[in-house]
Amino acid sequence: MQLRIEPRAAASLRMRYASPLIATGLTLLTGFVLFAVLGKNPLAAFYAFFIAPVSSINGVAELLLKAAPLVLIATGLAVGFRANVWNIGAEGQLTIGAIVAGGMALLPAAADGPAWVLPVMIVAGAIGGMAWAAVPAFLRTRFNANEILVSLMLTYVAQLLLSYLVHGPWRDPQGFNFPQSPQLPDGALLPILLNGTRLNAGVLFAVVAVIAAWVFLGKSFRGYQMRVAGLSGEAAHYAGFRARQTIWIGMLAGGAAAGLAGVGEVAGPLGQLLPTVSPGYGFAAIIVAFVGRLHPPGILLAGLLMSLLYLGGDAAQISMGLPAATTALFQGALLFFLLGADLFIGYRVKLVPGAKEILQ
Repeated sequence: MQLRIEPRAAASLRMRYASPLIATGLTLLTGFVLFAVLGKNPLAAFYAFFIAPVSSINGVAELLLKAAPLVLIATGLAVGFRANVWNIGAEGQLTIGAIVAGGMALLPAAADGPAWVLPVMIVAGAIGGMAWAAVPAFLRTRFNANEILVSLMLTYVAQLLLSYLVHGPWRDPQGFNFPQSPQLPDGALLPILLNGTRLNAGVLFAVVAVIAAWVFLGKSFRGYQMRVAGLSGEAAHYAGFRARQTIWIGMLAGGAAAGLAGVGEVAGPLGQLLPTVSPGYGFAAIIVAFVGRLHPPGILLAGLLMSLLYLGGDAAQISMGLPAATTALFQGALLFFLLGADLFIGYRVKLVPGAKEILQ
């Protein structure tokens, strides 16, 4: 007998929405096994990783603070992913958004923190992210270049540009030779929403993005065109929908969201430009988008889960001496189990007789 994978006649809609929960449960089970292998008490490690980080007001504030860029970027990426436009370079677009926004705040005219500086930073950061995303969009529509490779490679260009700036012309002369820009003026920082915490107005970017994406994808004709293009390119072409517009909208939406996330970092918890302005939010947001089923409310919940993984990894590393790579392992396990669950939603494993059995 042989095992054969064959497509199902119809995928289960119920299982499609249940698969993220299944993947999350399997990820937690993997965590228990991992903690036991590392010689840690699984229950104590589970508490340190998933419960302790949010057992206080400050912990909840940090959860929302880290979830904001993840939800924001994932929502923007989902607009393109719905139409099979694969923007994988959100990390670079975030970096460019942070560079442009930080550059506005470092202008001599912004030294005293006038009222115009923060709005200009927000607009400039979004435009910077869109401009960086426009490069793979142009190359895709003009030369049919693969937007996955182009957007990904541009990430490293953006990171090298940031490194050059903070090591060179934008280095803080009073920073004891550390590669960092001067601190941004107070007027260039996002206001704090909850006193005694770092929770700032950057979370509002994510909330607005979720609402806007839900309206765009679910209620607008252009969003309908994006969904049709993702389900069937041939049907979209037959209906007269323009593929180029779909590519541009998908790429620019992701770039704008990532650029705004960069503004939220440099004008929020960082308050300056550093060699790395993101701990990998642009890449983790891809997982968030798929765990959330490319649906804005689902992305919101998935972003909170991914944020908890970041917080739990830091807390468990400090309190229990777990490796720093634990967070990345959980992220990878979550994506692995989600992809596995998706495989069995669209396909089934069937036992069929082999050649010898047929001949007999």
